[in-house]
Amino acid sequence: MILSKVTPSELFDILDLNKNGVLSRLELHEGAQRMGWHWREAPVFAVLDLFTVAEPMSRENFIAYLNQIIEDPHGPYGKVLLNLHPFLSTITSKKTAISKEKTADVHEMNKKQYRVTTNDKPCNDMAVLLKYTDNIGVANTYQKIIENMNIKPLEISGDDAALLIIDPQRSFTRGGWMKSIGSKAELEVKPIRFAFEKCAQFLNENLSLVETMFTRCPFPPGSYDWDDVFTGIIDARQLYFIKPGNSVLFPDTNGFREWVEGLMDNGKKTLVMAGCTLNSCIRKSSIDTHNYFKEGLLQIVVDLSLSGARAGSYMQSSLYDGLSAVESAVREMTGAGVRVAQCVQWI
Repeated sequence: MILSKVTPSELFDILDLNKNGVLSRLELHEGAQRMGWHWREAPVFAVLDLFTVAEPMSRENFIAYLNQIIEDPHGPYGKVLLNLHPFLSTITSKKTAISKEKTADVHEMNKKQYRVTTNDKPCNDMAVLLKYTDNIGVANTYQKIIENMNIKPLEISGDDAALLIIDPQRSFTRGGWMKSIGSKAELEVKPIRFAFEKCAQFLNENLSLVETMFTRCPFPPGSYDWDDVFTGIIDARQLYFIKPGNSVLFPDTNGFREWVEGLMDNGKKTLVMAGCTLNSCIRKSSIDTHNYFKEGLLQIVVDLSLSGARAGSYMQSSLYDGLSAVESAVREMTGAGVRVAQCVQWI
């Protein structure tokens, strides 16, 4: 790790490219790339990125935070993240994840928590997009999951719910994670790209309707940013929860629990999850969150129309007793008490 090679003070001097005594997010990214930061430095890079989202970081704070990381047995996933909680606590439903300035007529909110859709409003069905993965079996298998498990669209009140988009990062579609797949990477990540496109469309069209937050996995510079489709949609100063593993509840200092508790205190009864990947991070995060907050009667919903996985994960496999990884994940989520929706229609 980079901290074993230089002191926090020396590292600040390297990253402070314009030598003005504060570290901006742009300087952090450019400096980290110049230094060749990669997977080993990704956890520290993620923490520093989050600390420079709202404003440049002073030399004093930079040194203090890195010393916390060095001294903590949990490193960048330990107590250093608690310094961000005052910022996270300022997030309210009045704040938006959308950067475009525009006005919108917000519907008169239906106070019902959610209900199965009975009207003719179109569902953003992922099955339509999956036909373009160059493997028709992907779409067919997905459609069979919807039909065999009788998965329906749900209407959910924006007054009563919030949305968490998991890891909408370019690593999964254009960066390090995608490239690690190998020669079939372009085909394999198509469903994830479709999901991100639908998420971007949803955010762009639902200003002021849904309180939204995000997670990010620690990736090296160049792979860590939001996916390209979110350019101009997710605000550059948008906060997020660092999620180094599959579950959003780890580390327990990342602020997610406190955010959800705040939602519940403000009357939210439902948390909708989307993003990637459906059979991994969404599956694990939704089940863990349901189990952690079930005593508070928080309903967890997964929106399949805004969620994606590798193309191969939609195909049947002996690893899952003849099911696909996606179907196995959907069955595990529903069996654990998570509500899985073909799509969520916000009202």
